[in-house]
Amino acid sequence: MSKMKLEPGVITGKKLQEVFAYCKETKCALPAVNVVGSNSIAAALQAAREANAPVIIQFSNGGAQFNAGKKAPNGNLEACIAGAVAGAYSIRRLAKLYGVPVILHTDHAAKKLLPWIDGLLSENEEYYKQFGEPLFSSHMLDLSEEPIEENLEISKKFLERMNKIDMTLEIELGVTGGEEDGVDNSDVDSSRLYTQPEEVLQAYDALKPVGKFTVAAAFGNTHGVYKPGNVKLRPEILKNSQDFIQKERGTDEKPVDFVFHGGSGSSREEIREAVGYGAVKFNIDTDTQWAFTKPIKDYMDKNDAYLHSQIGNPDGDDKPNKKYIDPRAWLHEGEKGMTARLVAAFEDLNAKDQFEF
Repeated sequence: MSKMKLEPGVITGKKLQEVFAYCKETKCALPAVNVVGSNSIAAALQAAREANAPVIIQFSNGGAQFNAGKKAPNGNLEACIAGAVAGAYSIRRLAKLYGVPVILHTDHAAKKLLPWIDGLLSENEEYYKQFGEPLFSSHMLDLSEEPIEENLEISKKFLERMNKIDMTLEIELGVTGGEEDGVDNSDVDSSRLYTQPEEVLQAYDALKPVGKFTVAAAFGNTHGVYKPGNVKLRPEILKNSQDFIQKERGTDEKPVDFVFHGGSGSSREEIREAVGYGAVKFNIDTDTQWAFTKPIKDYMDKNDAYLHSQIGNPDGDDKPNKKYIDPRAWLHEGEKGMTARLVAAFEDLNAKDQFEF
């Protein structure tokens, strides 16, 4: 099978669906990394270049706000909207500079954050009028805490709007455990950590006639990293759901594009099993946060004697410390660490060197 050829820049619409189909055929998936500013964006783009594969770059609501500035006005989520939009424009420009394809996405949006998605869709619609494609590739609604009927009813309304501008919707069924971006599901009933095939079929029937969508189905996934044995992943839930829909609706094999949430800390075996069952997107955040922070801590520890003042260090009382305290020195160490962790993720996902661009 020949490698898929892609152009540098942001992938949207029909081409995005072709990428997901290719991933399922090739049994690979793409890492989806949460970014919070220019340093993490640069790290993600460099990883895509080194891995020769597209990367999914996504903003959470909090990450988008951080990109705009924590002190920026946000009474009506305007900083969250502006931060995501500014990040999207930056990524579009830089993706071509790095020569890599990117899927632009936003992460979990619970019911209270639907105005954030409304604002982003308005931006997408304006962009579509000018350029014939949306600003972002896709958005996620996380209504998993609502009854499934309400989850799908709201998701359907948003997908109807998104389909008009060639956008893909990600939904969540079941609950991803742990804590991320201020949402804490640490104490959720364990039964909700495992989505049932009947629920995936219900979502398929509701959304398939409307537009393109992916499903973050819960199979024991947990945000964060925990001691071995504390998290029981059951990737076979994805296979059971695929088989159930194929049987009930007479579809081709693996009719659903699944998303693996809470991927940090997972073994390569667990990851590849999920990928084999149709997971095309793999969310990674905690691992990349640590990969960014650890080299910075190491830098601070190594150069501690030069980081207590602007002048004066072991080389002399009058010696300047400018080159040590320059944020670019240690932020770049963080970028390199994050890039390396993402390249490893591409390898775990069997995506490294599977594309040409």
